[in-house]
Amino acid sequence: LVPMINEAFFVLAEGLATPEDIDAGMRLGCNHPIGPLALADMVGLDVCLAVMEVYLEQFGDSKYRPCPLLREYVAAGHLGRKTGRGVYSYA
Repeated sequence: LVPMINEAFFVLAEGLATPEDIDAGMRLGCNHPIGPLALADMVGLDVCLAVMEVYLEQFGDSKYRPCPLLREYVAAGHLGRKTGRGVYSYA
């Protein structure tokens, strides 16, 4: 699931869709119970980033390169629900 979350961050970073549209597209189009960005906020953006870094290191495939936007969120302390702000605000 984490690579899907990473791809959702690339879509967001490229300005192709809003977080709400990305999540709605996966819920309605793929019948997922939760969108990838809302899921990332639940899991923790720092956890998602750590998983992608391990995948990149272990598999050596650039498709596992963490999205720079994901890194920006983590560096800013926007880790998701646990901090009150991630892709979405929980304050």
